Amino acid sequence: MKLGLSDEERMVQETAREFADSEIAPVAANNDAEGRFPADIVKKLAELGFMGMLIPEKYGGAGLGNFCLVLALEEINRVCASTGVTMSVHNSLATSPIIKFGSDYLKETYLPKLATSEMLGAYALSEAEAGSDAASLKCRAVKDGDEYVVNGTKLWVTTGAHADLFIVMLRTDTEKRSKGISAFVVERDTPGFKVGKKENKLGLRGSSTTELIFEDCRLPAKNLIGEEGIGFVIAMATLDGGRIGIGTQAVGIAQACLDASVAYAKEREQFGRKIGEFQAIQWKIADMATAIEASRLMVYRAARMRDMDVPHTKEAAMAKLFASEAANRAAREAVQIHGGAGYLKDFPVERYFRDARITELYEGTSEVQRIVISRSYLQA
Repeated sequence: MKLGLSDEERMVQETAREFADSEIAPVAANNDAEGRFPADIVKKLAELGFMGMLIPEKYGGAGLGNFCLVLALEEINRVCASTGVTMSVHNSLATSPIIKFGSDYLKETYLPKLATSEMLGAYALSEAEAGSDAASLKCRAVKDGDEYVVNGTKLWVTTGAHADLFIVMLRTDTEKRSKGISAFVVERDTPGFKVGKKENKLGLRGSSTTELIFEDCRLPAKNLIGEEGIGFVIAMATLDGGRIGIGTQAVGIAQACLDASVAYAKEREQFGRKIGEFQAIQWKIADMATAIEASRLMVYRAARMRDMDVPHTKEAAMAKLFASEAANRAAREAVQIHGGAGYLKDFPVERYFRDARITELYEGTSEVQRIVISRSYLQA
């Protein structure tokens, strides 16, 4: 889609598309099959400026904003959702809280390294008993002079096995609930901190998901993001951007499903005709294409609003909810259009089907998105 894009935005989109098709598409299936993290691809993305898209130019970033990030993310996710989520998390969940809430020290120390992916970023909020109910987290940080002593475990950390820097939400006050949470920057080589178990997943197999373990880990107090007690506010503000990113991922996966389905429908013959000539297939294609266009426009709106710094929690939740459910429908129909072939790893729709499923689960389940959306109306 090119309607309404500036020259700069179109250049970002076209650059991402060309890179995705030439560099990522040829290795995506093998990376998925072997569970291989695309470190070389991430390095090339950084060289193109795609790993520092939200970081101001003064810190070595591209300073392009969320809308340009969305344009690039859709193209990357269209060919490889594992690479797409790595890029999305790094930009929207790892760099943005430092940009928006971090001290000058944190910005000057970490943003230049994040911009070049010298340090790859990750984000840790969830725990065993704190998933959708994120405010119930227990991983504890106790102030001790000019340090915090941290103990506990985090789960479901995307890019955990390869990240160098983690944005981590920790409990600093046990008497308060959401207001007892604070946000910290944690470097991978911090004593007392280690990356734990790597999860064996259905999809996104080229992206690692791990636990994080803290055992009397000492963090410098200067690694606190903002002030004590505002970690939950930081987490939710950050997740607004993350949800836009995952909504974009869903659009990319759905577009891939549509492209593959159209190509197959023009090629496959049954009963002496191309299957694309049958109304049953035509309607699947029409519904898929319509849902993708609607999803894309919702994601675009949320990204524009975030760049304008206006409230967009509802719009981000709507975009993520609609796009993720549309992607799963598209993936299901793509497999159906391919018939038995769609169940084989010889065809990419099998991978799209597996990758699409997570978009309804992370960055807040579909049920959580509906809670967020409904509250914006019922509590107004």
